[in-house]
Amino acid sequence: MSASATTYPTYARPISGVVPYLTVEGAAKAAHFYEKAFGAEIAAFHPVDDKGRTMHIHLYINGASVMLSDAYPEHGHGGKPAGFNINLGVDNIDRWFKRATDAGATVVQPVSEMFWGDRFGLLKDPFGILWSMNEAKAR
Repeated sequence: MSASATTYPTYARPISGVVPYLTVEGAAKAAHFYEKAFGAEIAAFHPVDDKGRTMHIHLYINGASVMLSDAYPEHGHGGKPAGFNINLGVDNIDRWFKRATDAGATVVQPVSEMFWGDRFGLLKDPFGILWSMNEAKAR
């Protein structure tokens, strides 16, 4: 069933204190991509309007909240993403990275051991958002 045909709650409690809020073109499609790529759970989803946009989606990803919506320029909201990425701290970076690339994310920087000792990689999702992944070295 598509997100527009599925009934979801329109509010969910944030898991984390600071919550990234993404504006992407095609927020409903992005939410379903994040389900496949990052194991996201859709916690809340406002209905899609007649232009195919949604004003709010709340996801749970790896124990934290991420929110997103489409742009609404007629209300002064929107613009291209710039100047940030989202970092996922994971316990098995190879599994997480493979799932994301299998879902359609593009590798920007392959997973490798970094100078700080952790394993790190960087992906770009089909909506232009950069996702870094970091697997902490046991200390």
